[in-house]
Amino acid sequence: MSEPEGGRVVEFSIGGMTCAACSARLEKVLNRQPGMQANVNLAAERARIRLAGTADEAAVVAAVAKAGFSAAVVDGQTRAREKAEKQRVYRREIRQFQIAVALSLPLVGQMFFMFGEHGQHNELPRWLQFLLATPVQFWIGWRFYAGAFKALRGGGANMDVLVALGTSMAWGFSAVVTLFALDQHVYFEGGAAVITLVLLGKLLEARAKAHTSEAIEALIRLQPKTARVERDGQWIEMPVDALMPGDIFMVRPGESVPVDGEVVDGDSSVNESMLTGESMPVGKSTGDRVFAATANGQGALRCRATGVGEQTLLAGIIRLVGEAQGSKAPVQRLADRISAIFVPVVCAIALGTFAGWWWYSADFATALVNAVAVLVIACPCALGLATPTAIMVGTGQGARAGVLVRNAEALERAERITVLALDKTGTLTLGEPQVVDLQVMQGSAAEVLRLAAALEQGSEHPLARAILARGSTVDLPQCVDFKAHAGFGVSGSVDGLALRLGAPAWFGIDGDARVQSLQQSGKTVVVLFGGDQLLAIFAIADALRPTSPAAVRRLRERGIRVVMLTGDNIVTAAAIAAEAGIAEFRAGILPGEKAAALAELKAGGALVAMVGDGINDAPALAAADVSFAIGAGSDAAIEAADLTLIRSDLNGVADAISLSAATLGKIRQNLFFAFIYNVAGIPLAAMGFLNPVVAGAAMAMSSVSVVSNSLLLKRWRPGK
Repeated sequence: MSEPEGGRVVEFSIGGMTCAACSARLEKVLNRQPGMQANVNLAAERARIRLAGTADEAAVVAAVAKAGFSAAVVDGQTRAREKAEKQRVYRREIRQFQIAVALSLPLVGQMFFMFGEHGQHNELPRWLQFLLATPVQFWIGWRFYAGAFKALRGGGANMDVLVALGTSMAWGFSAVVTLFALDQHVYFEGGAAVITLVLLGKLLEARAKAHTSEAIEALIRLQPKTARVERDGQWIEMPVDALMPGDIFMVRPGESVPVDGEVVDGDSSVNESMLTGESMPVGKSTGDRVFAATANGQGALRCRATGVGEQTLLAGIIRLVGEAQGSKAPVQRLADRISAIFVPVVCAIALGTFAGWWWYSADFATALVNAVAVLVIACPCALGLATPTAIMVGTGQGARAGVLVRNAEALERAERITVLALDKTGTLTLGEPQVVDLQVMQGSAAEVLRLAAALEQGSEHPLARAILARGSTVDLPQCVDFKAHAGFGVSGSVDGLALRLGAPAWFGIDGDARVQSLQQSGKTVVVLFGGDQLLAIFAIADALRPTSPAAVRRLRERGIRVVMLTGDNIVTAAAIAAEAGIAEFRAGILPGEKAAALAELKAGGALVAMVGDGINDAPALAAADVSFAIGAGSDAAIEAADLTLIRSDLNGVADAISLSAATLGKIRQNLFFAFIYNVAGIPLAAMGFLNPVVAGAAMAMSSVSVVSNSLLLKRWRPGK
């Protein structure tokens, strides 16, 4: 579903859905309401709805109730409430299933003694069969009648309609035969066994589906419930929810960090693998950032809270994973379209089967049994679970590996990437440029560094930070008339001297031998002019990430064309590209030109992805078919990206593509099994090769097999 601009998105938990037809019908009902656009997820039992105009939460709840389901706004306590309610319902259904088994076993067991010469005499008395089957049909099986009534009242049909109709036909025929003592076989065992097997399938399915959301549950469990907070010089234990930004908290050795913060005092190493997937601990000292739920090592850390509640990185990850698991992949649209018409078509086939067999065999009982088998075998549950269960497991595995997926559509497209455009600074490189060479033409080194640092103190560019780090003093002079010239440099006045600092090409000296010599060694060159005089040449180097060459090699082995985009001159760009193993690059590209470069790369139908980390990458990320933001990058870049790599490592892109391929593979397998199951099962039932009991068992196991196949994604590991 494409969401329009405007409005607000609200997530609801949905109760009462039993199959794909339910979710498809509810989504259709909600999308017909004014001011609502909905995406309903059967596996997650969630609906994400964009509300606009006068539409509000109460209108959603009313519309859902009218369609035969229940809805509640998801809040911070919803997951805990749902978990408790599901456990309660699960225990109740276990008891009902045990009763159903106890009542159905004698009915099914008699079938093994009915073969042979005296089989008819081994049959249980029909009045006893009636007494055993009736509670199963109308007490244990009442859920199917209730679900069918709600579905039909809402103008649709679902799995409950098929089960209720099929088993009622078998029970009703058998009851008439028993009541009037007719000379016909009875099928009480068929209806009772089908209901029992469907319940078994539902229990197994519920148990398997619970495992698909383990990733979010594991993340939620990571954050400690209390923190040691400084109050009036005393350390007190208080709930994490009570912390405010600016509070000072203590993390002792072996404890988990309660909220996001900045180290004020102390030295330690912190295990951030639960957020980044990186197993090596990260050293932390004064000024370093720490994140909620990460595990402190051997030293104590005194920290200042910077992000609490929903503002922590962990909360953001949980929110993104939840949104991705509730989103719908385009590949699911075919299944949705089929599910919407599936039940009416199956009912028509069952009616045709009944009429055809009655005409062919002149045997009402045979016609009835075959029609019931068609109704029972045709449950569309597997079809509805095929995509969302794989998406839930896949996005959860991605979160464990430090790959956050914004939506299922992005995850699906990632597998088809043919061209990957890379920003250089902060993506291929560490993003921490340093001044490695300084050639002074006028004055002293200390003086030109003082002037350059004063000029750059108003800039956020990585090169500016390098100069500030090298040349900052206790008291920098004030810069007036500061102006940034995109793609060229900056200008301003310091101590009455007009200064310009930027790329050699801005001043027309890019052909200077000194400049070219530095560029050929892979260094970025900026020059400082005072008036018309060249004051100094700065050589700045940003080291390549140690993992970048291996990551580029992984991407190229997948057949992906890797292109580097950089504002650097062609000589420096060529040196960096060669070091990273990249054969193709675009140099001298201004920030505003990156989106145009992507449009050029898209020519010919290529699916183009972009990796970036800075504010100036946001337009290009938005223009890409699939976009990746390095986790250490700017909020603007992360907001514009489809996937966020928490660990600042290009290997995360290769991992995301690998995860996409694995997830889409499971979706295709699930859809294939679901389609083949129905394509093969319905004709077999219609031709009389399946009795209702076998059909019920096969139908129950089809849903379980699809969910179990999705759970195999848990074997996926980064680096593959």
